[in-house]
Amino acid sequence: MKARQVLLAALLGVAVPMQAAAQDKRFDGATGWLNPSQASTPELRGKVVLVDFWTYTCINWLRTLPYVRAWADKYRDQGLVVVGVHTPEFQFERNIDNVTRSAREMRVTWPVALDNNYSVWRAFANDAWPAVYLVDAKGKVRYRHLGEGKYEETERMIQQLLAENGAAGVPRELASPDSHGLEVAADWANLKSPETYLGNDKADSRVHTAAAHLRLNQWATSGTWTAKGDAVVLQKANGRIAYRFHARDVNMVMGPARPGSAVRFRVLLDGKPPAAVRGTDTDAQGNGTVSEQRLYQLIRQPSPIGDRQFEIEFLDPGVEAYAFTFG
Repeated sequence: MKARQVLLAALLGVAVPMQAAAQDKRFDGATGWLNPSQASTPELRGKVVLVDFWTYTCINWLRTLPYVRAWADKYRDQGLVVVGVHTPEFQFERNIDNVTRSAREMRVTWPVALDNNYSVWRAFANDAWPAVYLVDAKGKVRYRHLGEGKYEETERMIQQLLAENGAAGVPRELASPDSHGLEVAADWANLKSPETYLGNDKADSRVHTAAAHLRLNQWATSGTWTAKGDAVVLQKANGRIAYRFHARDVNMVMGPARPGSAVRFRVLLDGKPPAAVRGTDTDAQGNGTVSEQRLYQLIRQPSPIGDRQFEIEFLDPGVEAYAFTFG
């Protein structure tokens, strides 16, 4: 079947036969593998496989990770094999050291195909992060889900495929994932601010006005910034970014422009230090440091949620800011 036919069949819930003895070929375009001593595609024929497409700064994937981690642990003895596919969104996510560090910190212990050229992405006709594909023991794609949610539906299909493959004692109860920090599910009822990119390639909602005049979901910079493809870069100290938002959490994808350097920052919420509503990457006074290229949690506030003004000031030059995400 052509990739377009495979995608249509998957969307309709139809079993999609792979070419004979070709299940592993979808991973042939991987540029490398992680975990542990994995030098090539793991042997997958005859096994039930969960394929998880991710990129390490994606907040939507991070909120699904506790479920994938729980399924990998719970169904390992019944024969489930989890294979991650890390397909980068930002340029720095192509760096194997960044991915290796993140996988270790996030407890991603299963084999991960590095997909810097999007070859595996295209082989699965994929078009989103996160995405889960379930492949049965005969090499047929039996289930596909893009984005967050449908966790019970996904787990029930895992159970069904394992039982079909003859696994004994497949649990019928559902997993209970352990979520912390960035992995906690979004407060969907109060989430009214979208993911917002800052670089020239995808920039939206930016306005050239004083921070005090921002409307909901608008953002503005002050100071000496240069826009590049996927980020804005601070050239001189004390540059600021302000955003008018409506959400429980404020997160930013950012990192130092020069590897190994550190950039200090200070966060304000409605003009005041965040105190008890600080994120995991700030202290009560709003202070923090950008030392790695990753997603930083800056605000987590309790209900009630309303429109509020976020501002971050970088006390040193050399930060690259890529995107806001909210939860």
